[in-house]
Amino acid sequence: MTTLLFLSFIGFLLIGLPVAVALGGASLLYVALTGDLPLLVVVHRMVNGIDSFPLLAVPFFIMAGNLMNSAGITDRIFHFAIAAVGWAKGGLGHVNVFASIIFAGMSGTAVADAGGLGTIEIKAMRDARYPDEFSIGITAASSVIGPIIPPSLPLVIYGVMANTSVGQLFAAGILPGLLIAVMLFGWVAVVARLQRFPRDAAFGWCRLAHATFRAVLPLMTPVILIGGMKSGLFTPTEAAIAATVYALFLGLVAYRTLGWNRLVRVSMETIETTAIILLIVAGASIFGWLVTTTRISEEVAEAVLAITEDRVLVLLIVNLLLLVVGCFLETIAAITILVPVLLPLITKIGVDPVQFGIIMTLNLVIGLLTPPVGLVIYTLARISNRSFEFVTAAIAPFLIPLFGALLVVTYWPGFVLLLPEIFYR
Repeated sequence: MTTLLFLSFIGFLLIGLPVAVALGGASLLYVALTGDLPLLVVVHRMVNGIDSFPLLAVPFFIMAGNLMNSAGITDRIFHFAIAAVGWAKGGLGHVNVFASIIFAGMSGTAVADAGGLGTIEIKAMRDARYPDEFSIGITAASSVIGPIIPPSLPLVIYGVMANTSVGQLFAAGILPGLLIAVMLFGWVAVVARLQRFPRDAAFGWCRLAHATFRAVLPLMTPVILIGGMKSGLFTPTEAAIAATVYALFLGLVAYRTLGWNRLVRVSMETIETTAIILLIVAGASIFGWLVTTTRISEEVAEAVLAITEDRVLVLLIVNLLLLVVGCFLETIAAITILVPVLLPLITKIGVDPVQFGIIMTLNLVIGLLTPPVGLVIYTLARISNRSFEFVTAAIAPFLIPLFGALLVVTYWPGFVLLLPEIFYR
């Protein structure tokens, strides 16, 4: 019967059902055939799964990211990044990464970064005669920073599913996110030297001051969020509300770039995306509960530990599994399905759940850059008017620095847990 649970879920996915329906349908089929539980328990568990205070952050972080994109704030961030790092060789490549660091403190998703900043970045790099392979590849790779540096939508979902502090997860994401950026800066520098890319802008204090003045209010977003959470002014969930209010202030009052029609469109997009995510979480709640009550998660842990109890090898196996799953499932769906399965295994080998949250998120976000279901690939293919195959090939070399960052995050727990230890423990 436990085999039926997973086979029916996979079968529902293969015939094209949405992930939320596949999760709920497989669970409902299992409960109906076993006859041990009333069917009403499915509804009860699904409702309880989304009856969670931290999940209130989901619609507000989505809304904040959409508002930042729609209010023209990404353009100000991009020009500030040009003034700050555009003077280096391969300047627009560095600008691409630097802008993603800033935007990560506002959006929290890779697709929002690729879709919002990517439109501006790829056009600018084409105008400067950069090869499409380079401009598309670095745009995709830098978008990975978005879900790692707080605020992060996948980390909120992980925190709910793993019953782990979202504040600690946010703190743990800062250093790994900056590490990814540093590795991408280094990769761009090497490629720029080998291909003799130019410097795209002369450094000037006046130009930097002007760009900073234009972008100072958006740049305050991550400062307000992280500072507010650190000082105890608001919780991570309330930080999502603060981000939305601040984005509305920028669009409606400060810059007046957000009209009524655009605001309605952003609101409807937020409602649609939130509904999809919450349906996935609801379906995964009953699925995860069945996985736990039927001891599937314990059996998985015992099976892996029967192969090896070496922590290094177990983490390698888990990473490979997550990378493969990330190729086929969207990040949030994968988190909701795999946390109940893998968390007992990770706990048995002594890995901190906060560190595992960063490991899981980074693995699955890298999956967004790989076929066949890579949402970032589809987004950049549409933006760049290039084929899916071309974008996939362009991204491939940029996976090397991302895998390097993944190794550090996996095998150096002190690096990941440094800020949570300082701020929360």
